[in-house]
Amino acid sequence: MIVAAKKMHQVSEYFFSKKMKEINHFEEKGIKIINLGIGNPDLLPPKGVIHKMKKASELKHANTYQSYIGIEELRNAISNWYGKAYQVDVDPKNEILPLMGSKEGIMHISMSYLDKGDQVLIPNPGYPTYSSISRLLEAEIIYYNLYENENWSPNIHLLEKNNLNKVKIMWVNYPHMPTGATIPFDKLEEIILFAKRNRILLVHDNPYSFILNSERPLSIFNVKGAKDIALELNSLSKSYNIPGWRVGMIIGKKEFIQNILKVKSQMDSGMYYPIQIGAIEAMNHDLKWFEKLNKEYIQRRKIIWEICDYLNLKYTKKSSGIFVWARITGPEKNDRVWSDEFLKNHHIFITPGRVFGNNGKGYVRFSMCCPVKILEQAKNRIFS
Repeated sequence: MIVAAKKMHQVSEYFFSKKMKEINHFEEKGIKIINLGIGNPDLLPPKGVIHKMKKASELKHANTYQSYIGIEELRNAISNWYGKAYQVDVDPKNEILPLMGSKEGIMHISMSYLDKGDQVLIPNPGYPTYSSISRLLEAEIIYYNLYENENWSPNIHLLEKNNLNKVKIMWVNYPHMPTGATIPFDKLEEIILFAKRNRILLVHDNPYSFILNSERPLSIFNVKGAKDIALELNSLSKSYNIPGWRVGMIIGKKEFIQNILKVKSQMDSGMYYPIQIGAIEAMNHDLKWFEKLNKEYIQRRKIIWEICDYLNLKYTKKSSGIFVWARITGPEKNDRVWSDEFLKNHHIFITPGRVFGNNGKGYVRFSMCCPVKILEQAKNRIFS
């Protein structure tokens, strides 16, 4: 008998992977499920992007192996994008590593800097992949609490009271997933100073900064001196509606990038050339693209707010990103039970908050990645 590695007992199949099997089981019985659980953008990328990609696919060299660090034109486009979108100067030669989606970057960074027994600071609630990858690498997770009454921001004063000698990485993510909370500039400065004092690699996961964000989009590198201690993950999945293309990036100083490249170059053979060309075309678009994108999300969010009001779920209208995070106030406050009953009674899937950590208990998360027409159908199912 072939026995799986012991570390596999520390992780389970991704929640949404398991949930899709359940949804498929319903649909095999002829029951149509409306999926408001998964953040999978359904809109098209900017005009001309797919055309450029198709045209590039016909080039003679399109199907060959590509550079591990992406073509020069892609790195230049990322650098220019950071300049116009965040007002941050990034050296395209040394400070950018294109990724096949930012999710793989979580693995690459973790493999580059974590040894068995090292500690990692992870937000609770937060993106589950931070935890699962840390467990696979046999690192020790130290969760730091985020609370609604503190606008889902870390309490640095409390964190300082811990023994941080073994902490190697701290994950931060704003606009925050799953809550949609943004972070004030002075709070970001406070986190960076904390990381510097304690010699912790700070990794900012930043895929939602252009979606329904009433504040100026922030990069961690807007803070002076952040490159000394920080990396930033970013992605085009949500910003330009190309999640299936898998285009992301790590931004950071040369020494960090070179170290991460040692891992990444063992795991893939470069990004498909036409996808790189499509990504360049997307980033070259005027930032007014986001005005058009957000008009659509505003319409979708309005319907979800109406659903939340009807169900007496409490939410804030100041959140960003592609989700609505809401607190349950009814008699059934167990979010997993609430979600399961909602799926059974209305054939609508809404994500239970505990998926994202203990501090997500009692909350649910709605995705806006459904057309207005489908959201109206969901509302009619609930209101009828």
